[in-house]
Amino acid sequence: MSTAALLTCVIIDDNEINRFTLERAVQRHDQLTLAASFPDAIEALTYLRAGSPVDVLLLDIEMPHISGLELVKLLPDPKPAVILVTTHASFAVDAFELRVLDYLVKPVNYARFCQAIDRVTEQYRAALPASPTPAAPTVPTDLSATGTDLFVKTNGRLLRINFEDVLFIEALSTYVVLVTDKQKHIVGGTLKNMEERLPFRHFVRVHRSYIVNLHRVQALEDNMLKLGTHEVPVSRAYQEELVQRLQAL
Repeated sequence: MSTAALLTCVIIDDNEINRFTLERAVQRHDQLTLAASFPDAIEALTYLRAGSPVDVLLLDIEMPHISGLELVKLLPDPKPAVILVTTHASFAVDAFELRVLDYLVKPVNYARFCQAIDRVTEQYRAALPASPTPAAPTVPTDLSATGTDLFVKTNGRLLRINFEDVLFIEALSTYVVLVTDKQKHIVGGTLKNMEERLPFRHFVRVHRSYIVNLHRVQALEDNMLKLGTHEVPVSRAYQEELVQRLQAL
C-alpha cells in the first residue's frame, strides 16, 4: 500500500446491526474502502485464505463456530492489521497477546474508530517502501497417524494430537474441527475425507456433520450423545450402527 492508496477493509461480525454500524464507519472514512463484509467467520476465512488483499480486518470476538481470537491465529501471511471489536473489555489481554493493532468496545464511537485507523495508517507508513505481497494459496491440510497419535497440518504447522483426547470431529464448510476436552483444532478438508483417512476404528460417523470417538461417549439419550461437556446429535441413518458399535465395546 502506498501513502496515497486507500486501505482495503474487511468486516466480520455475526450481528447485523453491529456489522451495519461498522460498514457506515468505513464508508465515512476517506482512507478506507470496504472490500467485503461477512456475518460468518468460516466464510470470511475462506475469503481471506483465497489470497484476497486485505489491509484492515475489523473483527468481532464472540461468534459461533470460530471466535475472533481463534480466527486471528488462523489468518494467512501476510496478516492484515487486526482491530478487534467487542462488547466486553475483558478480552483485551488475550487480544494484545495476539498482537492485534487495536481493540474497540461496542458501541463503537466514530472518533475512537478514527484513532484506530490512524494507528493502521502509521503502521503501513512505517513499513514503506515495502509493500505487502498477496497471500499464498491455501495448501490442503493433511493428516496421518502412528501408534496412538494423530498428526494434523494446520495453519502451517504439523501438530501431534493423542487421538484418545479427541472427543469428536465436526464439519464446518470446507474445514473440520477436532474437539478435545481443552481445546479445538481447525484444519482444512471435509468430514468425508477425514472419515476415509482416519485409521482408528472407534471413530464413527453419527451424523452428516459429526464423527465421534466411541471411547469418550458417556451416554446416548434422545438421539443425543454426551461426550464430556458436549452433546452431539445422532441422525436416524447412523443410529442402528452406532448402537451396535457401542454394545461391542
